[in-house]
Amino acid sequence: MTNYIITRPAKILSPVVLSIPHSGTGIPEELATDFKPEILPADDTDWFIDDLYAFGRELGMLTIKANISRLVIDLNRNPNGVPLYNDGRVITSVCPATDFNGNLIYVDERQAVSDQEIGRRKEKYFSPYYTGVQQLLDEVHQKFGVALLWDCHSIRRYVPGIRNVAFPDLILGTADSTTIPAKHEKLVTRKLASGNYQLSLNTPFKGGNITRTFGKPDSKQYAIQLEMSKDVYMDDSETRYHPARAEKIQQLLRETLQKLSQQLLD
Repeated sequence: MTNYIITRPAKILSPVVLSIPHSGTGIPEELATDFKPEILPADDTDWFIDDLYAFGRELGMLTIKANISRLVIDLNRNPNGVPLYNDGRVITSVCPATDFNGNLIYVDERQAVSDQEIGRRKEKYFSPYYTGVQQLLDEVHQKFGVALLWDCHSIRRYVPGIRNVAFPDLILGTADSTTIPAKHEKLVTRKLASGNYQLSLNTPFKGGNITRTFGKPDSKQYAIQLEMSKDVYMDDSETRYHPARAEKIQQLLRETLQKLSQQLLD
């Protein structure tokens, strides 16, 4: 099982790189019997996000998509166990032992993954993804003199382990405006807000470890995370792809990314 898949356009036309870290469902053979069967595939998977952003290839964008389930390794968590938030929500680690609502996910009911096992998984799955992302950013930076990582995510509309009210439709994360220049953040915010969607900036998500790691404005390497509620592009049960809903948000995403690419190159 490969760690990730890179999709390349016929010609790179944009300094934007798309990252899809949570759509993978793969469980390595050595862990195949460790997880409770009833939680597979993981409900926390970002279903169909790769389908939603498939238009990126048409826009000349590079895409990297993880194949490994976030139950094995959560690529958007701090690898050293530093919490990304301290507001009382359930905090899952880089190698989680629970889901977002605090339910144990292993057959043996372990409360945590051992440090030795975390180290093994980080070396085998976490570090290669980050290396792959940086290589793509370096490639577009060399070509255009600027690079931006757009980290693609989705979440159920309501996750009580995180907060007791429903999430907005769209949530932009820029680590409190530290991972991207203000003019680019404003463009994305303005463009996404022009659609018929409820938009929030840096609340309740500021961007995870990926955004915070790769956003380096002083080096003209930027990062932004877009989280969206799953029923924006899936059906009301949040289990099936909804073509009409998906087409609507895809059009807005396409227009936003096109405008952003143009501004980056100006």
